[in-house]
Amino acid sequence: MKKKGYHLRFRLNGEENSLDIEAGISALELIRDIFELKGTKEGCGIGECGACTVVVDGKAVNACLMFAAQLDGRDVLTVEGLGIGDRLHPIQQSFVERHAVQCGFCTPGILMSTHALLAENANPNRAEIVKAVAGNLCRCTGYQNIIGAIDAAAHRLSKEK
Repeated sequence: MKKKGYHLRFRLNGEENSLDIEAGISALELIRDIFELKGTKEGCGIGECGACTVVVDGKAVNACLMFAAQLDGRDVLTVEGLGIGDRLHPIQQSFVERHAVQCGFCTPGILMSTHALLAENANPNRAEIVKAVAGNLCRCTGYQNIIGAIDAAAHRLSKEK
């Protein structure tokens, strides 16, 4: 039996896309395998680690838990869409300056959770920061530098406005 397909139209990192996809593929598969954006990682595949976090219509979501078809008509941002050219986004710059990156596997997902948080709450307190990244597991850093980097990014972004 032939799999049903879908026509999908959505914005990815600011660019309009229109393509046919097979039924049942995840948003993670679409992003990594079809668009070849490798920053979005597959860690656990069950929504527990946050390595696949992307921002859909302003909200941080686990791409492994979404069907690609659910992206129809939506705006999707991946870590590749954060910076402009060779210039790092202020969130990324804060992570570099605060040494919030170790092995880097979890970093794209944490950056995307941070982006969604700061878009919704420009001045989060520590508890709000911790809650925003609670779904992102990091085995290397111990989180202190990550929390500090998010706080620094919030201050940096507020100064840029």
